Amino acid sequence: MNTAKQVIAQMESLRNEKQREVLVRFFKTGEGEYGQGDEFLGLKVPQTRAVVNEVKDIPLGEVPELLVNRWHEVRLCGLLVLVAKFEALAKKKLVDDPEAMRQRDEILTMYLDNAERANNWDLVDLSAPKILGRWMGLPTAISEPRQDITDRLAFSDNLWKQRISMVFTWMTSRQGDPSWCLRYAEIHLNHPHDLMHKATGWMLREMGKNVSMDLLRDFLRQHVHEMPRTTLRYAIEKMPRQEQLFWLKA
Repeated sequence: MNTAKQVIAQMESLRNEKQREVLVRFFKTGEGEYGQGDEFLGLKVPQTRAVVNEVKDIPLGEVPELLVNRWHEVRLCGLLVLVAKFEALAKKKLVDDPEAMRQRDEILTMYLDNAERANNWDLVDLSAPKILGRWMGLPTAISEPRQDITDRLAFSDNLWKQRISMVFTWMTSRQGDPSWCLRYAEIHLNHPHDLMHKATGWMLREMGKNVSMDLLRDFLRQHVHEMPRTTLRYAIEKMPRQEQLFWLKA
């Protein structure tokens, strides 16, 4: 399979109606819910990943057709193909290679251009850290400041772009840089949507685990009185029980 149409046909042939009914409920596709209108074939993630392993060498120019497809699983396939291509170009021996840098930038640009098509939490969470998050720590020929790029996501009016701006920090925190997590956690602290409360708390927790629990405690001291309860609960999950109780009572 070396064309998007072949990939789509292969995935459509795996359609499972019983699993589709489970997914449309799990991903909240009803009227007024965050995933309203999202359509599923009924594939489990390992099935989609198996397709990705078969087609990860598909020409990059074919991927946008996957990213704009009606089916959730096909869009996930397209995003995971971008992840696979990016990771192959981010290997240590290629970090400073000019051609690898050019191709990484091309993948990132494609990802950002189609960010709103990552229109459910799993699509964001499986792609943002490994593309945008990884790119943040690599050489680039893109002249626009990195913060301008991530701020544009954060201050957009699109929930999924906003989630990308928070979840990409999982990777930057793993690489030892807490600044991105702290910046976007503060920006999104009073976000109205529960999906952002969860994402913000999750990223704060990961920042504390991977960089510094003291930095997490400093953030909590500044913001605990205004944090949504869900954000706080996620942020303190790795703390001892007694400390969790302290923050919950604060």
